[in-house]
This record gives sequence, structure tokens and C-alpha cells, in this order.
Amino acid sequence: MKKIGQYLCVVGILLIFGCAPKPAQNVWESFDEQALIAQNQSHPLPRMQYKRILSKHRERGAIWQSLVSEIQAFGVENYERLKPFILEQNIPSLQQNRAKGVFSYEELTLFYLYRIYSIENDPERFVNAVIALSPDALATAKARDKQAKEVEPYSLYGIPVLLKDNINAAGMPTTAGAAALTNNRTDDAFLTRKLKDAGAVILGKANLSEWAYYFCSGCPVGYSALGGQTLNPYGRYQFESGGSSSGSGVAAAMNYAAVTLGSETSGSILSPSAKNSVVGLKPTVGRLSRSGIIPISSSLDTAGPITKNVLDNWIVFNAIQGPDPTDAAALEGSLIPIPEQLPQDLQGKRIGYFKNFQTDTLYARAIQDLEALGAELVEFVPTEINLQGFAKLLDVDMKKDLPAYFQQHAATDNPFGSVADVVAFNHQDTLLHAPYGQTYFKGIVADTTSQESFQKLKQRLLSEGRRFFETAMQTEALDAVISIDNYTAAYAAVAHYPALAVPMGYKPTGEPSALVFIAPSQQEAVLYTLGSVYESATQYRQAPDFK
Repeated sequence: MKKIGQYLCVVGILLIFGCAPKPAQNVWESFDEQALIAQNQSHPLPRMQYKRILSKHRERGAIWQSLVSEIQAFGVENYERLKPFILEQNIPSLQQNRAKGVFSYEELTLFYLYRIYSIENDPERFVNAVIALSPDALATAKARDKQAKEVEPYSLYGIPVLLKDNINAAGMPTTAGAAALTNNRTDDAFLTRKLKDAGAVILGKANLSEWAYYFCSGCPVGYSALGGQTLNPYGRYQFESGGSSSGSGVAAAMNYAAVTLGSETSGSILSPSAKNSVVGLKPTVGRLSRSGIIPISSSLDTAGPITKNVLDNWIVFNAIQGPDPTDAAALEGSLIPIPEQLPQDLQGKRIGYFKNFQTDTLYARAIQDLEALGAELVEFVPTEINLQGFAKLLDVDMKKDLPAYFQQHAATDNPFGSVADVVAFNHQDTLLHAPYGQTYFKGIVADTTSQESFQKLKQRLLSEGRRFFETAMQTEALDAVISIDNYTAAYAAVAHYPALAVPMGYKPTGEPSALVFIAPSQQEAVLYTLGSVYESATQYRQAPDFK
């Protein structure tokens, strides 16, 4: 199979994909955004007919302003020298190369900063995946070098991480991409502290669909007022970037960091992982802390890692899992041991597949791949269920959960107390703050559902979601079910079933797609085993062609 970027150059995608390495530019070259916007008005997907590409709220250089001198001093020569040792490498390889003296943690961090700066500062290549860079990243990396002794290969020590910008991190505002939260400077979220305790370097924040894509109706995935429009590196103006963890998925695909973190309510990790040919885990609700993460729904929200491969995802999950005493949904969990030698086949595993998905040729091929690995594939016939009221669940939860975040985890000078306050702020300049409207937020404000009705709805949806999977899984003694992208994300969400997206190839257009493994609650170990064996045998991921 040809490199995806080469294929796109042949078919003439709108902008140049950078077929030769380019040095970092000192100054952003302005370009006619309106011409690109006009060109995309003929896109067959209405929500890709953009109104905005760049943020109108700040100068683009503000993202890297405090780090420019160090980035430029690092230079293209060091970048090219280290590229073979960093690009597409997993965490154990990075740790090994650092131990050999190929690079220091400071140089590893500078490599990613240089890559972000050189690509995002180029009008022909930028993808708007990063919304902020930490001014403390280099100092942290230097400290890791001084403190490092013998580092385990499966350790996050010294490894740069990008966080979705709804996860609190000291030193940078946490904005959810919204103009209203431009100055929301907070303490670390529980997960951020877990990363730091593991020795990770917080590199910065990834762009996202504003308010985790529960803000505007029919708007582009990957757009936020502060971050602009996230673009898919496999087809910048052709394919969607997935939402709402758009920047996290794109940044992982682009090798902007070794690791990214996203969050999901329903499909927000699975979708961008699929669209950008990376691995994303939506864990069981409660396995990872949600404290200090701007919420949609305390009933369904979870954070999760997005990485280039299953092993790295597994490593990150182990580093950040564990009960948070301040999270009411917290579950007791334990590390999932990573075996020295993964199984080479799936003998004895029973996996359910959806008959009606077999028209997707990549899915049909994945079934054959799994059968070739020794798994027994069983047609999965889900129980008919009723998910009516799913959006109502989100409305009622967010109406109480967002004010709780404002009170407990937002900046001390945060002026907002409710969703209605944010709606009123955006009304001050709707073209600037909310060019696609704020339909969902207005619906939340108008909602009058009683707590009694809400509790009944919540219990019904949880029960229905589990019935969707459990009847057939128990009858057929299935270890897991396989799906496509975010096709069944809502069912997994209400059932509290974990799901793992693993690249399963590319459509004839070059658009990536993912095979999604779904297992019962707290069976992340099953997902990682199945995903690792499938990934190792198929190796479908190809990096986007950005030099």
C-alpha cells in the first residue's frame, strides 16, 4: 500500500503535504483563509463547510511565544538527526534511546516542540492540533534529566504528554476551547498529578471540539473558538478530524508528543482515534479520575489515553488508573500486567461481530484477520433497546455538573456559575464567540426535567445499554464484540463498557478507519490483549506524510 501522503499528493488534495523537510519559520505567513473557506463550501459533508479555520481570539504565535528562542536554537539539524530515533517510536524505544545517550529528555521535549512549531507555523501544513504549550515543559524535562537514574522501559518518566484542553493543568489555562474560559487558570486535575507523579512532562494542551462537542448543533467536529478548526492530517480539508478529542487524536498521529490524553462521553475518544489512525481507549467509567476535567455528564464521562500503538496506551493507562477519593464514580482497580511476551494468536477467544457491518470491506477483512489468528468469530445479534432520552441525560447532567466544576475546580476569579452565564457571555458577540450557534447550551438552560424523572431515565439507559450487549455475550460466551469507529459508542457509553480503537486500514480515499473492541465493564485487560495481538499481526497504521 502506498504511503497515504504520497497518494494524496497524486490525487491533488487542496494543500501541499510537505514532501520535503522544511526548517521552522520565524514568522507566521498570513494567507487568505476566506479562499479556503469558500473552496470548502462544496464539500459533500455539510458540517465540513467551514466558517472559520483559524482562531479569531489571539495571534497564532502566542502558542509558542515563550519558547521560540529555545526552539530555534534547537534547529533543523538536531531535529533531522533525532527523527529516526523518535518518530513513530514507542515508549520503551524512547526510554532505551535516552538510556543509550542518543538524546536527553530535554532534547526529546525540544524535538516535539520543534515539530509542532515548524508544522503549525506553516500555512501549507498546519493542522491546528495544539491550543497551548506549557512554559514549564523544558524546565521539567531538564529536571527529569538531573534526577534520572535507571528508568524502567514501561515508565512515563521524562515522556512528553499533551492533554485535551478540558483537563486542568497548572501553568496553562483550561478552556474547553471556549472564549469564556480564556483565563481559566487552575490547579492540576487528579489525572495531571498522576502523570507528574509518574515523571511525565506536560508538554501542553490539545485542541478539541468546543465544550467537548456538546455546544453547537451540526457544527464541524474539531472546531473551537480559541483553537480554530482542527484538520485531519490524512486529508486536511477532505476528512473530518473526529470529535471531541480532535486535537488529541491528530497530535498523536502527527507525532507531536509521545502520548496524548482525551476524554469521552460518547465517541469522543473512539472517533478521533479512528479518523487519525491511532489507538484510543475509552475506559470503564470510574477507572480513571474525572476531577478537574470540564464535564458534560458525570454519568458517562471518562478520560482516556490516545497513542500511536497499543503498548503505549497500556503503559499510560497503568500509570494514571486508580481511584480518586473525590470522584463519586471511582472504582477500585489495579495495574494490568504487561507480559514480557504477548500471545501470538487468539486461540480460544470468542469475538462477536455485527452482521450488518460486513458491507464495510475493512471490517470484513478484520474478521478474516481475527479468524486467521485463531479467534472464533460469532455473529452478534444485539437485543433491541430504547436509547430515547440519551440527549436529555446529557442536558440534565451538564446543567448541574458544569456549575460544580466552576465552583470546585475552575480559577478562583472565574466569573461564571452556570450554563446560562456562558450563553449570556457568548451573546455579547455571537459571530466571534459562537459562529455556529450554541443550540445545545440553550437547550440545557431551558431544560426543566425533575430529579425524579432524571434518575428513572438514567437507570433505564444504563439497563438498556447493558441489555444491548449482555444477552448475546452471555448466551454465546463472548470475550468481546468488534465494531467500527464510533458506530456503537453510545451503547458502550450507557452500558459503561470499555472500548479500544485500533487502526484497521484505510478506505480507497485514504481516510483511516478503526476496529473497535468492546468488552464488559472493567475488562480493559481483555481489550489490551486482543488489541495487541491484532495490531502486531496486521500493522495497518501508517503515519501521515508530514516530514
